[in-house]
Amino acid sequence: MTDNRVRPGERNEDQFTALLEAQSSSLPSSLFLAAAGASILGSLSLQFAGRKHEALFVGQWAAPFLLLGIYNKLVKQHGSDAAAKED
Repeated sequence: MTDNRVRPGERNEDQFTALLEAQSSSLPSSLFLAAAGASILGSLSLQFAGRKHEALFVGQWAAPFLLLGIYNKLVKQHGSDAAAKED
C-alpha cells in the first residue's frame, strides 16, 4: 500500500495564500465568533418577523464564520507554511 500523505515542508504555499493569511491573522479570533453570533441573532430576529427564507439564509452564515475563525486560529498558532519554518 502506498503512503500518499503530505509531510510538513513537502509542499509550499503560494504567495497569494501567504498574503491572505498575513492579512487575516491580524484580525482577532473573537471577530469571527461575534459574526457567527450576530448571524444567529439576525436569523432569530428574521424568523420571529415571519421572514423564514431570509432567516434560513442568514442563519447559514454562522458555520462559515466559525470555520474562518478556526482557520484564523490555526494560522496564528502554526504559521502559514511549514517549509518557511525549516529555512
